[in-house]
Amino acid sequence: MVEMKRRSGAVAGATVALVLLTAMNFVNYLDRYILPAVQEQVKGDFHLSDAQIGALTFWFFVAYVGASPITGWLGDRFSRKPMIVIAALAIAAMNFFTASVHDYWSLNLRHALLGIGEASFGIFAPALLADFYSERDRNRVLTIFNMALPFGAAMGFEAGAWVGGHYGWRMSFISSAVPGAVIGLLIWFLMKEPVRTGGSTTVKVERAGALSLLKNPAYLCAILGYAAVTFSLGGISWWMPSFLHRVAGYSIEAAGGVMGPIIVVAGLGGTALGGWIAQVWSKKTAKALYLVPALSALLTVPPAMLCFFGPTKFIVPSLSVAVFLVFLGTGPVNAATLNAVPANLRAMAMAGQLFALHVFGDMSSPTLIGIVSDHSNLRLGLGLTLVTFVIGAGIFFLGTRYAPELHDDVPEVVAA
Repeated sequence: MVEMKRRSGAVAGATVALVLLTAMNFVNYLDRYILPAVQEQVKGDFHLSDAQIGALTFWFFVAYVGASPITGWLGDRFSRKPMIVIAALAIAAMNFFTASVHDYWSLNLRHALLGIGEASFGIFAPALLADFYSERDRNRVLTIFNMALPFGAAMGFEAGAWVGGHYGWRMSFISSAVPGAVIGLLIWFLMKEPVRTGGSTTVKVERAGALSLLKNPAYLCAILGYAAVTFSLGGISWWMPSFLHRVAGYSIEAAGGVMGPIIVVAGLGGTALGGWIAQVWSKKTAKALYLVPALSALLTVPPAMLCFFGPTKFIVPSLSVAVFLVFLGTGPVNAATLNAVPANLRAMAMAGQLFALHVFGDMSSPTLIGIVSDHSNLRLGLGLTLVTFVIGAGIFFLGTRYAPELHDDVPEVVAA
């Protein structure tokens, strides 16, 4: 009876954590994708070039990447719940701060500070969820957690464009601050900190242990393959509203209105289907967590090419197919990352993932696409992303050689 109550409490605690952290992840991506939805308004207000608009995301990721090693170090040693709450409230505060932004450099500062909050949440939340669930369940759980990505991004495009069109682009950011603050407080009052699987709440992490991540081929293939795909996805996400506006003739508000439904339907559908395929396939082989992202990246290339270089009438349909396919690998690749490392290095592993995703991924892609666009056109700029899709697929296929076996150990004890 005591054992049943303990298991019931663990399941309830895990469910509450999954719901609240997924909700906060939704707000996290909503905030990130508001700027692409209103960047044409920002460009007009501050008289910026495409390269300067692309550079906004560079400073965001400079702060994001710079904070990652510190937050990874903290996450492997201290309770993650209060740090998640602080991150959520900091993200909300930065959105309120947008009201006082009146020049390009202030906007850069605001965007950089937001990066620190998002990096903290992005490291602590998956590592905490991994302690609630077994290795076999992590793909399913992280697929649910990452379904917030397309939904949040879609709402960022849709709501950001609508609010920006009616009330100005600053109000788009300010309006997203309230839900982030509310969810942060709910996490503080309702969520529990799990006991770390394989260790106590405060874990000693040796320097050699953290450096061992650099010699872990399963881990490296997961994060570097994901980084290549993120280069493509980040660049496309940033520039697609402008592409729809300039090439397809949509208004700024209408471009956001197109992106929102595509990401909700295709992104959610791809994330859910990819997670389900990997969950079923992984019962036969652990390589599934690498094969699904590899096929996802490779299959995205043809519809993306049609979108960028084909007739105007095919832009939206081919974009929808490309978004569906690229999101197939979202849940499996995060599960592969966490399953490749020991319990006492999960936060550091997520910090390493975020570092790779942005240093080698979307930290530079919007700027590079903007530079190519300034010297030629936006079609050729977006064409850069096709190359990195192929590179990402190759790295994931290489990772299948090192995929670790999966186990069914389930954490049973939850700390108050």
